[in-house]
Amino acid sequence: QVQLVETGGGLVQTGGSLRLSCAVSGRPFEKFAGGWFRQSPSKEREFVAVVAWSGVGTDYADSVKGRFIVSRDNTKNMMYLQMNRLKPEDAGIYYCAVVPHCTGYACTVPEGYHYWGQGTQVTVPS
Repeated sequence: QVQLVETGGGLVQTGGSLRLSCAVSGRPFEKFAGGWFRQSPSKEREFVAVVAWSGVGTDYADSVKGRFIVSRDNTKNMMYLQMNRLKPEDAGIYYCAVVPHCTGYACTVPEGYHYWGQGTQVTVPS
């Protein structure tokens, strides 16, 4: 049974940092890309970042480039999202998800992902 579990969310002041973790169990695919998405009450679920199986290929939403870092450790079946210089507009529920393979735009679309975690709340008061 495939399971993704996010942890690390919380309340942080503007300019602060958080590190989200995503534990992947059940080995969904032989190899897979890992994505991070977020959703706030006023917005649809939006792409944040994606990391390839190798950990070398990454992509970010323009809104987080230069502030967030996505990574993974396949030996531990973990994915991470380091979030720095947080802003109120970064607040929301953050989800990790996996897809066997994606390139370009396909990596940024939630519908392409096969398995999702339950989400972890990030709060950045304005």
